[in-house]
Amino acid sequence: MKEESVKKEGSHFIHSFIKEDLKENTEALHTRFPPEPNAFLHIGHAKAICLNFGLANYYGGLCNLRFDDTNPVKEDIKFVESIKEDIKWLGFDWQDRLYFASDYFDRYYDLAVLLIKKGLAYVCELTQQQIKEYRGTLTEAGKFSPYRDRSVEENLRLFEGMKKGEYADGEKTLRAKIDMASPNMNMRDPIMYRIMHVSHHNTGDDWCIYPTYDYAHPLGDAIEGITHSLCSLEFEDHRVLYNWYIENIGVEHFVSKPRQIEFAKLFISNTILGKRYIKKLVDEGKVSNYDDPRLYTLAGMRRRGFTPLAIRNFCEAVGMSKANSEVDMAMLEHFQREDLQLKSKVVMVVLDPVKLIITNYEKDQQELVSLPNNPKNGELGSREVPFSGEVYIERSDFMVDPIAKFFRLAPGREVRLAGAYFVTCTGYKQDDHGKIIEIYATYDPATKSGSGFSERKVKGTIHWVAYATAVPIAANLIDCMAVSDDDGGLRFNEDSLTVIQAFAEPSIKQAEVDDRFQFMRNAYFSLDSKPCGCDQREQLVFNRIVELKSNFKL
Repeated sequence: MKEESVKKEGSHFIHSFIKEDLKENTEALHTRFPPEPNAFLHIGHAKAICLNFGLANYYGGLCNLRFDDTNPVKEDIKFVESIKEDIKWLGFDWQDRLYFASDYFDRYYDLAVLLIKKGLAYVCELTQQQIKEYRGTLTEAGKFSPYRDRSVEENLRLFEGMKKGEYADGEKTLRAKIDMASPNMNMRDPIMYRIMHVSHHNTGDDWCIYPTYDYAHPLGDAIEGITHSLCSLEFEDHRVLYNWYIENIGVEHFVSKPRQIEFAKLFISNTILGKRYIKKLVDEGKVSNYDDPRLYTLAGMRRRGFTPLAIRNFCEAVGMSKANSEVDMAMLEHFQREDLQLKSKVVMVVLDPVKLIITNYEKDQQELVSLPNNPKNGELGSREVPFSGEVYIERSDFMVDPIAKFFRLAPGREVRLAGAYFVTCTGYKQDDHGKIIEIYATYDPATKSGSGFSERKVKGTIHWVAYATAVPIAANLIDCMAVSDDDGGLRFNEDSLTVIQAFAEPSIKQAEVDDRFQFMRNAYFSLDSKPCGCDQREQLVFNRIVELKSNFKL
């Protein structure tokens, strides 16, 4: 079920441009999200998705999904399907407006022919390396290609030959004839078409020449009637080239002349988002796949347990600016906690178990205690949990020599077992290495939670799981995948995934894939759909989403 978007008063600078452009005709807004199908989307793309679809929703306009599939060497249908799934998961709908750049290949070709006829494009036989050398530098003008002054007729013949497959890969390119002395390097006779004898996921073997992104992208926007082309800052210097193509082909050939507005990319601390680096991690087997829950691909975040609403609220709070900056990961985690705290069921799970034996509790006795599913949200109801005289507690909830302000279990100290009784530690047992292997206690029958029999107070409450009915589970403790290296950069954290064996109360067996829980006093976890790092596939495997508490403040 999609969660409805909340209409918030537009505040960032893009709203100002749009309101000025559209005046009273705000429903005319038409945006698009134009991913290249060569990788899985990550959290940085979520910002662009939320911006384009969000603005269309806000102004009552439209937003297209268009795949800029102009490089079949790197593209794959699996990326197309994953991107569609990610966008729907985030809560957005392109309705019937799904397009591909490859839908317009015939039209792109015809418009390139038109530029040739106008004397504004030519077939060049320089190699890629020579083109780079001829382009010049930021301080030196480029040199003209020796093929720049070919006649229109020769260029048309050669370009048609390129289309027919008469030449080898890299043998020829089609270039725009603009200005080799321009201070903007993008204007120095950029490549429009290159030869690639490669099958395309959408057009098969129909084509052996493919338009470059910089040529196809602005034309696709103009063909579809896009009013505002919103893109990241890296395309700011490309804007003049995009306008050149539309103006020199002729605006009469298009539905619109889009206005391009650039915004800063999303950078998050200690997070690997680069497509190439993520692909390297997958290829080297450092992560299981593109949906590994340690990755901040949207597929990985979905599998880990992040929610669409948390991501949308995060993107809204980050806002839009014209200056690149880095956002603390704690900000994203803040919105995730905010979304889960009233929605998730609280269950008792012991991550680092040690057995507590209640010596004055009947050995074969068992009873049920009632616990709220979420103490902050009574609408989620309650459940009954089995209790007995032997339970697991967290090892960290016991200290032989307690430090100051340690209010949990210690020799001679009393605590409450959540939802059950007060217990007082009477002793403990260690192995040959000094590790605590058993703890002993007595309980006070008059202190059962909710009984009203006791007015005594106790400072500490700890969670537990009955030994006889404990359900073994695997818990993936996920940490930052990137850590700082000695040179100030980031390197892969080999300890980013720790798999532990834990014990849970029986209600956990009702969990379904993507269910999210608060493991009492520990963290938020989600049931994994594809367990990683766990040999016992019969076990339920949970991914840690975020810790319960943070010092982060908006």
